[in-house]
Amino acid sequence: MSGEDILTLSRATKLYGGNPAIENVDFTLRRGEIHGLVGENGAGKSTLTKVMAGVVTLTSGVMTIDGSEASPKTPLEARHLGVAMVFQENSLVPTMTVGQNLFLGQERFYNRLRGVYIAAQQFLQSLNFDVPPTTIVGTLGAAKKQMVEIARAVLHRAKIIIFDEPTATLTPEEKKYFFDLVRDLRKRGVSVVFISHALEEALTLADRITVLRDGRNVVTDDAAKFDRARIVRAMVGRDLSHTLYGVRKTAVRKAGARVLVVQNLKMAPAVKNNSLSVFAGQITGVFGLVGAGRTETFKVVAGVLKRDFFHGGEIILNDRPVRFRVPAPGVRAGIAYITEDRKVEGFFETASIAWNIYLGLLAKFPRGRALLSKREGMEVGAKWTEKLKVRAISNQARVVELSGGNQQKVVIAKSLVQEPKLVIFDEPTRGVDVGAIVEIHELINRLADEGTAVVVISSYLPEIMALSDRILVSRQGKVVEEFSALEATEEKIMYAAIH
Repeated sequence: MSGEDILTLSRATKLYGGNPAIENVDFTLRRGEIHGLVGENGAGKSTLTKVMAGVVTLTSGVMTIDGSEASPKTPLEARHLGVAMVFQENSLVPTMTVGQNLFLGQERFYNRLRGVYIAAQQFLQSLNFDVPPTTIVGTLGAAKKQMVEIARAVLHRAKIIIFDEPTATLTPEEKKYFFDLVRDLRKRGVSVVFISHALEEALTLADRITVLRDGRNVVTDDAAKFDRARIVRAMVGRDLSHTLYGVRKTAVRKAGARVLVVQNLKMAPAVKNNSLSVFAGQITGVFGLVGAGRTETFKVVAGVLKRDFFHGGEIILNDRPVRFRVPAPGVRAGIAYITEDRKVEGFFETASIAWNIYLGLLAKFPRGRALLSKREGMEVGAKWTEKLKVRAISNQARVVELSGGNQQKVVIAKSLVQEPKLVIFDEPTRGVDVGAIVEIHELINRLADEGTAVVVISSYLPEIMALSDRILVSRQGKVVEEFSALEATEEKIMYAAIH
């Protein structure tokens, strides 16, 4: 690393409706470094990187790239300056091939597909990317799509590549491969900025780390001078380390009435003869590796997916057999399924916070409501925005404008407004910062304390250990082991999940 600055921001400020998303931020990116950007939801991380990538423009302040003042108005302008951004939701065209996506915008040079595929194959091989150029992008997994995004950025001679939550949807093996790719980019002299809520990733991968809080730069320092506790203190202005996964459970809640029984449930190919029970007043944690059938099982329970028609097993809710073919009757029966994919399934992104929450309430009624009440919507939205501490300019702000943690709170509010008796949280804190994680965990615990039956599906073992009263381990489409939280250890749970 040469230490020479390739990009600088000086007193960078961006206002939305008079309110600063970032304020007087000074930031430097060195040539050939990996720079981690961390902070709570709403701290200004995405805004800062979008300024660099030409997605938004500064209200005031100066940005320089390679020593020259720059103010890109579009991502295309930023790309011409050597800056590319790989968004959390990839920007590839899913119906086109890998080769076509790579050379999109350069068609005048490659007007024959054969030429595109030959050039793409040679380029991908030079990066050691095992992605066939003729493959339709929509059929690729998250890691391979990310490879195509990176390849496109390198092909366009990007000097700076920005990643927004790059590992949120990756498996542990894919994360390791991604880290190797980023280190290889650094060797090529590319500068990398990456936003991550996983603090261990920032500590492992970054050369330097910048912590933002409330739109301001709190600290920038070498990664070697940070540990998790220092980052958390800088992020939230207080020490949260004792509340995050650190304390082993010494007591569990007693099981109340049996709310849900699943017997021999089948949904080919993901769910195979799955049986389990869920009790009122308890948090039932469900752990398993990718492909264990956890999400599919509970989507069948909630009516999002259909079980096999013949010999599909039985679902008993409050001592009554049920078979929901769509979610609406499940909602009316008292089931809330809070999706892991909030951006696709969780909310209407261009609608306001209040309207999203109000629509959640209307879903409880057989035919919605004959008359929608704007006043009622405002009141319901305001109540739940305050209850779940959704941070926004107002409850009329559009959900798409919120940070990830606040979007997740809206999705949760949209379900809890229905006053459900069984709440299923699927990966409740994925892509959420440490401050919001604490608040969501407090909410989950409060629901169980109030007598609600709660299910938490999570791929993160410390979260399962911290929240659950009882833990179900899934493998190959069914529950294979059950533990009390008092007897469970990470080793026992992982052994059951693998063996």
